[in-house]
Amino acid sequence: MGERGDRYDVAVLGGGIAGSLAACAAARHGARTLLVERLGHLGGTLSSCLVGPMMTFHCKGEQIIRGLPGELVERLVRGGWSPGHMPDSSGYTYSVTPFDAEGMKLELEAMVREAGADILYDACLFGARAEGGALRELSLAARSGEMRLSARAYVDATGDAALSAFAGFPIARPERFQPATMVFKMAGVDIPAVKAYMRSHPEEFPRVAGRPGLADSAPRLALSGFVETLKRAKAAGEYSVEREDLLFFESNLPGEVVVNTSRVFVRDPVDPEDFSRLTLEGRSQVRELAAFLAARIPGFSKARLLASGEEIGIRNSRQVEGEYRLTDEDILLSRPMPDAIAHSAYPIDMHSSTGGGTDSRFLPEGRYYDIPYRCLIPRLSRNLLVAGRCASATFAAQASIRLSPSAGAMGQAAGLAASIAAGRGLPVAEVDPGELRDALRAQGAWLPPRP
Repeated sequence: MGERGDRYDVAVLGGGIAGSLAACAAARHGARTLLVERLGHLGGTLSSCLVGPMMTFHCKGEQIIRGLPGELVERLVRGGWSPGHMPDSSGYTYSVTPFDAEGMKLELEAMVREAGADILYDACLFGARAEGGALRELSLAARSGEMRLSARAYVDATGDAALSAFAGFPIARPERFQPATMVFKMAGVDIPAVKAYMRSHPEEFPRVAGRPGLADSAPRLALSGFVETLKRAKAAGEYSVEREDLLFFESNLPGEVVVNTSRVFVRDPVDPEDFSRLTLEGRSQVRELAAFLAARIPGFSKARLLASGEEIGIRNSRQVEGEYRLTDEDILLSRPMPDAIAHSAYPIDMHSSTGGGTDSRFLPEGRYYDIPYRCLIPRLSRNLLVAGRCASATFAAQASIRLSPSAGAMGQAAGLAASIAAGRGLPVAEVDPGELRDALRAQGAWLPPRP
């Protein structure tokens, strides 16, 4: 039995972009901080699932997500791991930010360690004890056996709201689950050949119709299309994936692409048997898609499969019931929130849960929405905050806030708020939003006054 007790002010569960930046923010604010990750590296879906690029840090010409997420990108660029922000040539959102998954692991780990936080790898949460709304102790399965952990404040950045669920805080089960995707990488793609086909077959790429030159607007290609090719292949029985288009993104390395096209329908993503089924079906689709791309898609004839994700990517699972539940109306109407801790301009992006098709709802051009602090506070919680895709939101709203830039921004806010609460002995709901916003600005966040 191992124990880690009074050494920590803040414990963060989950080392994805939300949890890593939460730990970094808390430690920079002076809190003794521990980051717990079940794998042997940081980055979450950005590294273990190969999800990329990051989308979007911008609203039209303004970078609205800065702070620690912005600093992360700057580090990736300096290290040669990313070409930086660039226009989204697929036509879906304002910007994309390609990166190397290996660089993401290294730079996140460096940021957390340089901030002074400790990292505990290969430790999986399997229990939690709470009393009167206060989380008292966690149970972790570590390499040596069971380990117990306590801190003054906690951040649940597990993605699945696992800590919140184990501790007994109210959970909102989604009305349905978006499909899962097994992302994979291919190298040796002839990008000029892909672009030449795009110019000669505009009917295949409806998202960029009427926008000539968009494919050449960025140093790395982001593409959604080949819709007619897929229809013909589907009719001929040559293609079985329930997806209406091919979606792939050129990575940091020219000619290497991240393919985000598989679609596996979900019954319950936190059920271990269903998760195993998702993984198996996802890899089967990777085999089919890689062969299809090489055989039928211009530019892929000499491409080879490099890797599939260590895990399948999950878009939504459990949401906490928070002090406030962000809605799709809040997003689409760009409602100002007095306790805004982050912003996003990413559309509501809902992949069909039962077949082909994607329901996308866009904000008016040049508009962004607020993410309020109250969405990070589980109802009845005294010392637990959440960050990332398990924050309090409706099904439709979660389909926007789940993206990595906003998840990172929520993580920074949750880490700072946890540090403030732990340092003053305050319930997390009593952290002054104005003070939190000032602390976020001090760490570089973009939080302008709202009308």
